[in-house]
Amino acid sequence: MALEVIGAGMGRTGTLSLKLALEMLGFGPCHHMMELLAEPSTGKLWVDVWKGRGRDWQAIYAGWRSAVDFPTYRHYAELAELYPEARVVLTVRDPQKWWQSTYETIYRAEPGIGGKLRLALRAITDRRARQLAGIMPNVTPVIWKGDFEGRFEDKDFAIAKYHAHIEQVKATIPAERLLVFRVADGWGPLCEFLGVPVPDVPFPRANSRQVFKENLATGLLNIDVPRQDPLPGYGPG
Repeated sequence: MALEVIGAGMGRTGTLSLKLALEMLGFGPCHHMMELLAEPSTGKLWVDVWKGRGRDWQAIYAGWRSAVDFPTYRHYAELAELYPEARVVLTVRDPQKWWQSTYETIYRAEPGIGGKLRLALRAITDRRARQLAGIMPNVTPVIWKGDFEGRFEDKDFAIAKYHAHIEQVKATIPAERLLVFRVADGWGPLCEFLGVPVPDVPFPRANSRQVFKENLATGLLNIDVPRQDPLPGYGPG
């Protein structure tokens, strides 16, 4: 099965809403970072990609019709070349809100010492825990120390990187294959781009900051995050 839709948008730009929308439109299953956490069987293949040891895209995306969010968005250009019939969707949002949302969620989702110890203990007898233990230590070097050069907390620098990614996607993917999409715009632009009818149901809205934090707190992702108050002037969402 070849990928039909490739998401080029960074995390916290509405990628989970896009995943759900694509699946409702018949382009599922759609790969998202949540799938990698829930069933990390391809984790070793991703680590091989990140460490430059190999890129077995066919094995990584076997059974998936679309893919969005991390890690997919980092490899949109290579995937678009590998799957020339696939369309590319670049999700975007207000950069200030993107930075704040990212800072309060995925940036601070690094396991604490206690979480790492519990994961190591579970890894002794639990296959999924062993696979997660192989993935998690590589995320920070790839995204926060790699893509953002260890400077994500410098908001202006991080937002400049965000803009640079958007411009790179626009310069790389031909206009006829690319949709720059805000999930707030709903079904219309997405359905027109994909050539499918507009469903008679609301566009999905998922994974607000508050929901993300609740998932972490209830152990959905099986990791611990430091508890801090949001920065002044910003609410959930």
